[in-house]
Amino acid sequence: MKKVVIIGSGFSAIASACYMAKAGYSVQVLEKNEQLGGRASMLEIDGFKFDMGPSWYWMPDIFERFFSDFGKKVSDYYELKKLSPGYRVVFGKDDYIDISDEPEKIIAKFEEVEPGSGKHLRKFMEDSRKNYQIAMKDLVYNPGKSLLELVSLETATRLNLFVQNISQTVRKNIKNPKLQSILEFPVLFLGAKPQNTPAFYNFMNHADFGLGTWYPKGGFNAVALGMVKLAKELGVQFLVDQEVTHIETLNNKATKVITKTETFEADLVISGADYAHTEKLLKPEQKNYPEEYWKKKVFAPSSFLYYVAFDKKVPELQHHNLFFDTDFGLHAVEIYDEPKLPTKPLFYANFSSKTDHDLCPEGKEIGFFLIPVAVDLEDNQEIHDRYFELIMDRVEKNIGVDLRDSVIFKKSFGVQDFKERYNSCRGNAYGLANTLLQTSILRPSISNKKIKNLFYTGQLTVPGPGVPPALISGKVVTDYIIQHQNKIF
Repeated sequence: MKKVVIIGSGFSAIASACYMAKAGYSVQVLEKNEQLGGRASMLEIDGFKFDMGPSWYWMPDIFERFFSDFGKKVSDYYELKKLSPGYRVVFGKDDYIDISDEPEKIIAKFEEVEPGSGKHLRKFMEDSRKNYQIAMKDLVYNPGKSLLELVSLETATRLNLFVQNISQTVRKNIKNPKLQSILEFPVLFLGAKPQNTPAFYNFMNHADFGLGTWYPKGGFNAVALGMVKLAKELGVQFLVDQEVTHIETLNNKATKVITKTETFEADLVISGADYAHTEKLLKPEQKNYPEEYWKKKVFAPSSFLYYVAFDKKVPELQHHNLFFDTDFGLHAVEIYDEPKLPTKPLFYANFSSKTDHDLCPEGKEIGFFLIPVAVDLEDNQEIHDRYFELIMDRVEKNIGVDLRDSVIFKKSFGVQDFKERYNSCRGNAYGLANTLLQTSILRPSISNKKIKNLFYTGQLTVPGPGVPPALISGKVVTDYIIQHQNKIF
């Protein structure tokens, strides 16, 4: 039986492990850190449990599709609840819009805010639904090996959507700035400014309005562990505290994966670790891309993250809350165009204990706060503390409650932490942005061009950033390997 060694245990790596095991390979997964799940690990302190990374569960069909490939259902591994409302967008003091879990109610809300916008939103939603179907059927499950993967009858009739950007299509008929920001917000999951994201990617609006926002009981860590459980049922072996130091090769083939403590024989290697970091495990002449390549790429943002325990409930906010009470344009410039610490950043506040009471002691609350920031920023605890005060100021200003006196403890996580814990290239939190020039074949290749049995999966290759794309990435790389196994071995 051929031995496959997979580096990392994030979503793409676990997915790859499952598919390779199903195909009859012997699979070992090596995780650098102390627990499985990659960025979906869990921080637990004094009975307070925090998802350290992903917190938005969108595109439930992709998760179902993954488990169905193994004759299973999501419900076999974790419990899902649809959130109602899906989330709240805060624009100022006592000024917010709750996004319903029902499309017709969302249309009605738009019409209430801007008379006449309802009919435009209905058409926009229908277009986004069609684009979603095309994307999931024809595009995102391709390996990024040829531009012909992008060509179909459906995409040919939508070429204009690859030339136009999201902002142009949104702002053509919707004039209210608040409604514009709500429609442009989902592409932030793709890691780029709406002005730089092809209009075709409005399929993310179907993920939002059409499919809704869900919550997996136990958080995203429960999703990762559910996938690990499936992988173990398929015979996959997982090892933690195994930081890979280099990949040994012979005659242009990977033969061993070396960690700080052990050596693992391999007939094939798949890396779900950071792509740029994986290349550092090779000799310079074996890399797909030089260091300069990564410096020129457009990365999705990094983040300042805060995990906060409160000694009381916070009824004034929802499970998911977006604070859009400042200028998004300025914040975007400070992330992408003129990278620096943000002046007046937008931020996200998550209180998942409103939905899941098992995440903290009774009568308490957990808060997870996120500020998107540019990659490669220098950061330190003083900066983290300063921005936490900014968050608390803005929460107090907008909902009239000062949460500072209710803080039991807080932990922060920043750009440098992404580099150290996840070996994240330039400290990115989400991967490479999905701009037109970083789509499909224009993304880093899933295969090493010099080592024929070394492959890559995850947010820096196809199809892109986000948890559902990570599941897809795991399937894409293993489908490609299985299809070409006669040439690989």
